[in-house]
Parts: sequence; C-alpha cells; structure tokens
Amino acid sequence: MWFDTHCHMDAPEFKEDLSLVLARAAEQGVTGILIPAVRVADYAKVVSIVDQWSGLIPQICFSLGIHPLYTNEAVESDITATRDAIEKYIDHPRMVAVGEIGLDYFVDFLDNKKQEWFFEEQLKIAKDFDLPIVMHVRQSQDQLLKRLRMIPVSGGIAHAFNGSFVQAENFLKLNFALGFGGTITYERSLQIRRLAKEYPMDAYVLETDSPDIPPSWLMDKDHRRNEPAYLPRIAEAFAQERSIDLETLARANQENIKRVLPRTRHFL
Repeated sequence: MWFDTHCHMDAPEFKEDLSLVLARAAEQGVTGILIPAVRVADYAKVVSIVDQWSGLIPQICFSLGIHPLYTNEAVESDITATRDAIEKYIDHPRMVAVGEIGLDYFVDFLDNKKQEWFFEEQLKIAKDFDLPIVMHVRQSQDQLLKRLRMIPVSGGIAHAFNGSFVQAENFLKLNFALGFGGTITYERSLQIRRLAKEYPMDAYVLETDSPDIPPSWLMDKDHRRNEPAYLPRIAEAFAQERSIDLETLARANQENIKRVLPRTRHFL
C-alpha cells in the first residue's frame, strides 16, 4: 500500500537490525522503498540490500549517485565509476534513477564549485541513459533549476522539498514530484503544510529520509532514528492537511511515482 520514496537502508544506523526495521515496515503496510545510494563505495551494498529483501518488500528498488555532501571526498574518476555502474545495472529490474544527487548550500564545509561539477556530470549521465533523478535540494533550488534547464533530464523527485511556491511550480513543469516527509508533522512547518495543501495531488510523493528527518513524535525520545515503518503515520498528517482519506493518498502516491520514475511501472 505505502511506498517510501527516500530511505537510506544502507546507512550505518541500520547495520545491526536491518531485518527488524524492514519487518516493521512490512507490518505497517510499506510495500515499496526506494534506496538512493550516496557514494560510489556504497553502490554494491545498495544493490545487495534490494536483491536480498525483495521478497519482504516487493516494490523495493534503488538509484545510484553521488550525494553533494560526499563530493568533498569524491574524485573525478567516481563519475566514470558511476557511469559504469549505471551501465552495468541498466537492465536490473529495480534500478530506477540516478541519485541521490544535487546541491547543498546549507552546510559550509563543501567546495561549492566541486559539488556543482559533480551534479552537472551526473545530470549528463542521467540524460545519456534517459533516467530520472532523485535530487537533494537544500537551499539550492534556483541553482538546481538553472542547471536542469542547461542539461534537461526526464524528471524525478525533488527530495525533502522546502522551497517557495514559484520554485515548486518550476520543478513541476520539469516533471518533478515534490518529496514530503516527517517535516509535515511539525506544527511550525507552515510553508510545508501550505505546499501540501494547495498543489494538485499529482505534485507529491511521500518519503521518510530514514534514518534522518525524524517526525515530531520522535523528538522527545532518546532514540530518534527514523524508519520506513513511520511512513503511514506521516501520511496521516499529509492526508489531514489535504482533507482526504488514506486510500486516496496511497493511490496518488503510487501513480505519481510511476509518472516520475517510469521504471517502477512494471512492479507498481
């Protein structure tokens, strides 16, 4: 029923209990999870997790890319390695996008020129293989849009979107869906809630960004690790903003995923 479009199941936080985490997700009706890789060294691990757990999570899938927060440690040859990996797995039935890629101007330790170069090179890969992208958009919406117009791709997901209505409209015109997760559960997330309420249902996809972006009910806990099992409760908050039922939201989520990530259509 539920599909989590952004979940880092290869993260160290899940190393000790991945099977339990996935079992809890399945118990909560999470039938799909997209695992976006963040660096070349993790590509094989991400694919292995998808291959191992497709029986429990029947719509589990992956994308491959270099996250902007990992570009400081990346080297130019990682672009060649990424292109080679995409070519190697292009016929894998569960490889659906290039990602997680993008730009991040929130943190101050990144070499901006370097992360911009890596983003542009990975856009070229996505364009060459006609793949959508899973995109990190923290405080970088306008610069991302500029590059997407220079190197157009088929669309994708603007993960954890927190931009303006004008920026949202521009991403939607480029066949991107806006990713919404745990931030919608916070009372002070007024802009997120307005976006969730006012755009058409085909503008959104749901995500947790596990193990990150914990929903509000975890903030007073000692253990704040986010999990895909929390997606249905996040969806409840989203549905409340839209004044719709959960079945309608789950169905729209899957239809939007199929549109922006076309390679999911054979298993959704």
